[in-house]
Amino acid sequence: MDDYQGSEPTGWPERARSVTDVLKSATSRIEEAREIPADVMAALVDAGLFRLLLPRSIGGAELDLATLAEVTRIVAAADASAAWCIGQGAGCAMSAAFLDADTARELFGPRNAVLAWGAGVAGTAREVPGGYLVNGTWSFASGSRHATLLGAHCKVLAPEGQPRLRADGRPADRTALVRRDQAIVHDVWHVVGLRGTGSDSYELRDVFVPTAHTIDRETLSTAMVAGPLYKFPTTMAYAAAFGGVMLGISRGMLDDLKALALTKTARGAVSSLLDSATFHLDLARLEARWRALRAYHLSTYRDIWTAVEAGAPLTLDQRMAARMTATHVISEGCQIAVEGYRQAGQNAIFEAAPFERRLRDALSASQQVQGRASHFVTTGRHLLGLPPDTTMFI
Repeated sequence: MDDYQGSEPTGWPERARSVTDVLKSATSRIEEAREIPADVMAALVDAGLFRLLLPRSIGGAELDLATLAEVTRIVAAADASAAWCIGQGAGCAMSAAFLDADTARELFGPRNAVLAWGAGVAGTAREVPGGYLVNGTWSFASGSRHATLLGAHCKVLAPEGQPRLRADGRPADRTALVRRDQAIVHDVWHVVGLRGTGSDSYELRDVFVPTAHTIDRETLSTAMVAGPLYKFPTTMAYAAAFGGVMLGISRGMLDDLKALALTKTARGAVSSLLDSATFHLDLARLEARWRALRAYHLSTYRDIWTAVEAGAPLTLDQRMAARMTATHVISEGCQIAVEGYRQAGQNAIFEAAPFERRLRDALSASQQVQGRASHFVTTGRHLLGLPPDTTMFI
């Protein structure tokens, strides 16, 4: 397909709002198909929402992370699965900055280009002339059904089969980028929530990948694009995006609850929800908690971005601040969604109403690694001046 001609990176929240009506009308189809239908996907592609973290040199937006969070929040209030796929695709697309310019345009130039990948270094890439022979199986590849490319995180093996090591003695790994049709995809996505993400498993069997189509995504110094975005690890992009998704789910729950209050009188109550002082109290408290979460989320990422954009190196303090923020937002945002669901009473249990879908999506999103409660242990240690207990997700 033709290369995507991106516009200047302004108005991205407005672009997100431009697709919300399409998404709201398609939620049942998205759930039933367990993926984003082709017509809905076309609307997201036309809005440029899968090019948020691509380099501007190939038609991307190179968004700051706070704006990315706002985009996923707006979309998630309409449909959480679509927002999750946009956030996942954004983090994956940062790979383009680690490729040479010609290869980046080859893989990401088409306007419908989307990269998806599964979790963890779950494969091997054995060195062969001109590239690597890749084998492995990866799971939780959100957006893999509409992806044009799949990524394979692999341990690097020498031609004889022994692991390659980094300078610090750790096993070396690389991510191989392949066409989706080179993989064997397994339809395993039968889940409680976020059904429309199509987060299937896939495997590669002796697939040759040229060296130019592989990256070392953990070594930020290998980035070939100089913008501030590529000073950040992909884990921070995911933290911003998925925090935004939870804010959108909980925002949608509160908006649906307010709409319900205009018409509902609880069984046995002497007044409608609209006239209930108890409901007023509970709703206002939920709203205040939600606004505080959004402000905390955005201010953290804006402050960090401002420092890095000015030329300062990304510090461990900043990484820990981002980790603590995202974990808190995901945890508390889920709790707001749960409490909003309970406020809706019996109306919440019916599939025809939006409450039960939002609850399932919130609970599913809270189970992802970005929301692990153990991250508070890591950040708590840091606050006390102790060394991190993990190198993951910070």
